[in-house]
Order: sequence, then C-alpha cells, then structure tokens
Amino acid sequence: MRLLRLQCWHLRQADSVGIDNCVWKNYNEKKPNGGSCMYTMGWLILFIILLVIEIFTMGLTTIWFAGGALLALLMAFIGFGLPVQIIVFVLASGILLVMTRPVAVKYFNMERQKTNAESLIGRQAVVLEDVDTLRAAGLVEVNGQEWSAKTDEPKGFIPKDSVVSIEGIQGVKLIVKAKEV
Repeated sequence: MRLLRLQCWHLRQADSVGIDNCVWKNYNEKKPNGGSCMYTMGWLILFIILLVIEIFTMGLTTIWFAGGALLALLMAFIGFGLPVQIIVFVLASGILLVMTRPVAVKYFNMERQKTNAESLIGRQAVVLEDVDTLRAAGLVEVNGQEWSAKTDEPKGFIPKDSVVSIEGIQGVKLIVKAKEV
C-alpha cells in the first residue's frame, strides 16, 4: 500500500508568476519542478499555531510572528524559495514587533487601572518599627494602613519614626528608601 500526502504542483505558464495547486498524490511522486508543498503547508501550520497561542495568552507576543508567517506563506504561495521565505518571515516579524508593538501595548493598556497597592509607589510613609532587612523586620504606615517593609539600601536599616518614600512592592512588603533630610 502506498502512502498518500498533500503535494503542490506549480503550474508555470509563459505569462503567469506561478500558482500552487494542492492535490492528493502518491507519496513517492515528485512535482514537475522538483519542489514541495511542504513549505506552504509549514507556514500555514505555523501561522495557525501562533494565532491560537495569541488567542489563549492575549499578551501581544506571538501575533507579530504570525504576521511574519502569513507573509512567508504568501511568498511560498507565489513560488519563492525557502531562503526568501525565511528572510521575509524574520524581517516582517522584526519590523512588526519593533514598529507596532509599543503602539498596540499603549492602546490596549489605556483602560488598565492601577491596583490599590500600585498607587502607593512614590508616596511617603512613616516607619512604625525599625526597618531591618537582615532581620526581616519592619513596619510602616501609609494612608492610615500598616504595611510590612524592607529596604534595598546598603545599610539595610532605617530607624523608627523616619520618613521614607515607597520605591516598589515585592509580594506583601513595601520596598522603602529613607527620605533625604
């Protein structure tokens, strides 16, 4: 029993660029020009996989490469060789990523609101208990709420009743820095 697979036949005419017609043929048969439909199918499969990943992640990470795969698929369909297809894929993906991602991220994150904790960054707080990173101790008050705190300062220590600025949040602890007097 002979194996079957999908193959493409490039029909070349004097006045046409070339068209891929995919038909079921014997596995061992070769196309008239010796090529293969596998590049076209490979780009199509890659395009679909990248779109599915993007749909599930919604992180604007693979959509740019899906665009590159779509352009490479077009190049394969027209009849360009694999090196041209790969160059088009890499260039298109890179250009899409660099040129459009920042705009898309800005557009999609317009409605994103900071969480309550994120809104504390940049504010001032008062140290209620000494902040000692080596002993993993420290408590600050900001907006009437008490928070565990630590510091990234070289000394790793901020005394009680000092005023600090909130530099960031790590888990449930505020990262604080002593305010310059």
